Amino acid sequence: MARRERDLLGERDIPDESLWGIHTLRAIENFPISGRPPSPALIQAMAQVKAAAARTNRDLGFLPKDIAEAILAACAELADGSLNGQIVVDALQGGAGTSLNMNVNEVLANRALELLGARRGDYARVDPLDHVNLHQSTNDVFPTAIKVAAIALLKRLEPAIAALQTAFQSREAAFADVVKIGRTQLQDAAPMSLGAEFSAWAEALSRDRWRVFKCEERLRVVNLGGTAIGTGLTAPRDYIFAVTEALRAETGFNLSRAENLVDCTQNADPFVEVSGILKAHATTLFKISSDLRLLASGPRAGLGELILPAVQAGSSLMPGKVNPVIAEAVGQTALYVIGNDAMVTAAAMSGQLELNAFLPLLAEALLSSLSALEAVNRLFAERCVAGIEADRAVCAGHVAASWAIVTALVPLIGHQRAAALAAQARASGRPVIELALEAGLADRATLDRLLSPAAMMALGYRG
Repeated sequence: MARRERDLLGERDIPDESLWGIHTLRAIENFPISGRPPSPALIQAMAQVKAAAARTNRDLGFLPKDIAEAILAACAELADGSLNGQIVVDALQGGAGTSLNMNVNEVLANRALELLGARRGDYARVDPLDHVNLHQSTNDVFPTAIKVAAIALLKRLEPAIAALQTAFQSREAAFADVVKIGRTQLQDAAPMSLGAEFSAWAEALSRDRWRVFKCEERLRVVNLGGTAIGTGLTAPRDYIFAVTEALRAETGFNLSRAENLVDCTQNADPFVEVSGILKAHATTLFKISSDLRLLASGPRAGLGELILPAVQAGSSLMPGKVNPVIAEAVGQTALYVIGNDAMVTAAAMSGQLELNAFLPLLAEALLSSLSALEAVNRLFAERCVAGIEADRAVCAGHVAASWAIVTALVPLIGHQRAAALAAQARASGRPVIELALEAGLADRATLDRLLSPAAMMALGYRG
């Protein structure tokens, strides 16, 4: 069964079971591009924006109460995911987001009609444009929804980073007594504690967590009420001043109407700033995951100082091989986010005059990064970092075998003698400690103190 719908270009048959209508059908035909729907967070945000508009129009007398209540009920269903299967347009689309806006408008209108006991497509009763989209334009609805969706995902990302930071801090405490060789430029450099190494990773994540927490502020200013180009054309003044407050109540987010709605409609630089912060976090994740893979390499023919949790067999050919797959997935996600940042940047600078037509790409890239980062932070913490163990024997063996520990003896014997001792150890293959004792440069107790975990953790030395 099908129903007949009409738009500017003519008439088309729409499957009777579909809540979407002719505008959505055109978009399905025009944009079979990525095969992916818009982000669930964006769909939820669109529902919240539509609810705020319907509530405001109801309260100001622009929408009949029964129609407004039916639209609000439909918005609630879309917001909780019940109607997501009816959002069928591609994430990538021309028209600055109009296809998604119309898909949402049609779904909400037809669901409202059902709730009112009317048939789908009876737009004389509830119209996607005259009722659901009343006093709105894609150009204020879509960018506002991107900001609402991004804030929602940022609020989920920050605790995920915090959990990863906590996991590293737990390992920091567990490994405080493990002395190892620190390396610069992949060469033996100086002794340190393994706990100190983990503390550096935890501290970097702490900065990322703070940046993510603060950058939400960049997204709180919205252009809802600005309609097509930020001048508020076709929207009543009372609506323009009230609708953002309704959206604040709908979302619980501290949103505010932009003082300059024309600026907020055409310029997308706040998204670039937020994406840059996500890129910084991705950089941290890549560096840490790369370090862990290197320190766990081998385990017999590599560094082998760390033992990462074994989560799956590593090879279809080599028996017994276990790979650092979680750390590898973290690194790949970081590269994905860095690539998305380039897309956000390119999309934001592609705006022309009063509008940016590339916002669908920007939304897909930014929201995908946020979702991926939340997932990978939790994965990294739970399936890798929390279960990391130190191979204490390997760490001790590297310390004993490396002449780099002479750096810790510099305050005692001076740089020249320390350099000579290192050269002697390199040439003879004998341990530095053994040579230092033999030369009478220090007694065992002094050497043990200088190379103790406490000394490795101390800031400088005393005496």
